[in-house]
Amino acid sequence: MDQRIVYHLEDGSLAVLIPSLDCGLTIEEIAAKDVPDGVSHQVVKAEAIPTDRLFRNAWALRAKKVVVDVEQAKEIAHGMRRQQRDEQLAPHDAVMAKRIPGVDLEAVEAERQAIRERNAVTQRAIDAAGTVEQLKALVEPTAEG
Repeated sequence: MDQRIVYHLEDGSLAVLIPSLDCGLTIEEIAAKDVPDGVSHQVVKAEAIPTDRLFRNAWALRAKKVVVDVEQAKEIAHGMRRQQRDEQLAPHDAVMAKRIPGVDLEAVEAERQAIRERNAVTQRAIDAAGTVEQLKALVEPTAEG
């Protein structure tokens, strides 16, 4: 049976150790050696660990299963949303800062506002999301970009 050792780090995130039993130690001996002193751990089945790592920093251990904490995932999704917004705004911000003659600055500002408005819709959708799948759909890049 493929197993993992999981424990909480000081920052609250979840560490997952993949033990190599080829070393001749038992899984508990490996845990005693590799888990920091004074930190409790659990041994779980490998299939109890999510394969999707998008919200890795929101993993939590519940009943010998690693799950994604939706509220923590929302915080991560907001960070991703802000990064995407900043990337979309950057070329328009550069045009506005340079004030290049002949460029329609009103059109550039209108596009910046449209980006802000789309971002506000995404922000509200993240806040309202109830599942990891909903969050993932909101922040993952699509084939269209």
